Parts: sequence; C-alpha cells; structure tokens
Amino acid sequence: MVEVLRSGFVESVHRGSVVVLAPDGTVRLALGEINEPVFTRSCNKPLQGLGLLRAGLDLPDDADLAVGCASHSGEAEHVEQVLGILGKNGLAESDLGCPPDWPMNEVSRNRVIAGGGGKRAAAMNCSGKHAAMLATSVQLGWDVRTYLDPEHPAQLAIAEIVTEMTGEDIATIGVDGCGAPLFALTLSGLATGYTRLVRADPGTHGRRVADAMRAHPHLVGGTDRDDTELMQVIPGLLVKGGAEGVHAMVLPDGTAVTMKIDDGAPRPRTPILVGVLRALGYDAPELAEKAERDVLGGGVPVGAARLRAGLLDDLD
Repeated sequence: MVEVLRSGFVESVHRGSVVVLAPDGTVRLALGEINEPVFTRSCNKPLQGLGLLRAGLDLPDDADLAVGCASHSGEAEHVEQVLGILGKNGLAESDLGCPPDWPMNEVSRNRVIAGGGGKRAAAMNCSGKHAAMLATSVQLGWDVRTYLDPEHPAQLAIAEIVTEMTGEDIATIGVDGCGAPLFALTLSGLATGYTRLVRADPGTHGRRVADAMRAHPHLVGGTDRDDTELMQVIPGLLVKGGAEGVHAMVLPDGTAVTMKIDDGAPRPRTPILVGVLRALGYDAPELAEKAERDVLGGGVPVGAARLRAGLLDDLD
C-alpha cells in the first residue's frame, strides 16, 4: 500500500486496508479487508464519548468533552483539563483507572523529569476518556470502582451506542492499553459511525461530540500531532488516530475514511490521509510536508514513506 524508499530502492511495503465512504454510505474506495473486524483502539473514543452523553453525562464545557474523546499528549493544558473534570465531580486523580505514564510530548516529558516529577495517570493519553467515564458514574450513581468492567452500566451504554452508530454488532470485546473495554469493529462500520457523528443534526449529542473535537483540536492531540494539525489546516475536518495503525477521518460533508495498517506502523497513516484529502479536492500548503514521512538512518533522512502511484486513482 505504501512504499518505503531507501536510497532510491524499494525497501519494504506497508500493507493494510482503507475504506472511503460517501456521505450517503456508499463505498467510494475499498482496499483490503474493510469488512473484517479489527480492534479500532482510540478511534472508538468519539463514539464512547457519545455513549456517555446519551447515558446522561452532564459535561457543559465543550473543552472537557474534547479531552474526553482525546488521545492527548500529556501537556500541561491536557492534564489541567482532565483534573478539572475530576474536580468538578468530587473525584481525584487516584480514581483514574488508566496506568500512570509520562507525557507523550517530549518537551513536557523533559520538563516533568527536570522538575523531579514522575509518571502520573492524568498525563496518560487516555486519561480524558477515563475522567469522562468516572464523571458519568458519579452523576448517575454508578459504582466508580468498577467503571472499567464490561458489564458496568457506563460500558454497556457505550456498547449500545457503538452498535447503533456503526450499524453492526460488536465482534468481540478485549482490553485496551489503558485498561478500558476495547471493541472490535469493521472499518466500514467505523466509517459509518464517523459519518453519522458529523451529519447529526445540530443540537444532538452526536453533533456536539464532532463539533467539540473540531473546535478544540489541540486538546484532541497536542503540539506537533498530525491529528491536531490536519484539523487546524482543513476547517470542519475531524481526525482521530488509534494505536497499531488504525485511523479515522471524516470530512465536513460526511465523507469518511478509515484504515488499518497491518503491521501497526504509524509511518504510512498520514501520507494516506493526505492522499485522500488531495484526491477529494482538499489541499493546503501545510499538507505538502505530511505527504511523505522520512525514513531515518543514523539520525538523518535516507528515504521516505510515500503513497504508491495510482493507489487512489479511483477517487479522482
């Protein structure tokens, strides 16, 4: 799918699957296994956020909702936002069920280390989601100690919404890296869910999730994160990545793109997203540097990851 070039020769090829759905749900492009379930990792977060709102979560600040759907970099503003959700609901950082971690952002991580700090749960990239799950449990009188159990009311509410939005049953439930229940979905189903979020009527919970994330792209990702920068470059775009090569993107008109890179490599994902954007008529000068990813050798670029010629011709 994506060639990796070193010194002018093809070194390896990243393979995977990509689907592009039109706003009406018809398939515009299908590459690979788009109807086989995969663990869609953090791409589930917007749907998880919707499930909590529909269950009754009262989260008036859209910035809180955005970080609740985020895979944030653990920068100071992210940690502060997460702690704010907890504090408003009588919770503490110790209530978070996600593992302590360093900030993903290098500058923030170095600042913590230089100050003698250590890993903390609020800096973990999924802490916003966990804070939202906890807040829901507090507000609805559910047990906060067992909020990560798949049979907990919060998780059952999420599962119900995921099934509704994707139009398919959850194939299996695992455990995500943060400890939360993890659903297996098809790329087609995931794309359908994202289209329905963006095309939901104004004032609905689904539309609010999409609008909150697009209004606060830095809270969704962070400094130097591709998801954040793509949303800043293309107005109305919603982008959300996940671990192990999963990514989802939905354009302002509801056209949705989802992918899974088979080997889990992050390198091919942004060139694919940029290629799809360009093929669909979206462009900006800032996209040029994201159309390829450097391959380093000895700390210097010796090649690049780029789309194979003709891969997206059917979108022209």
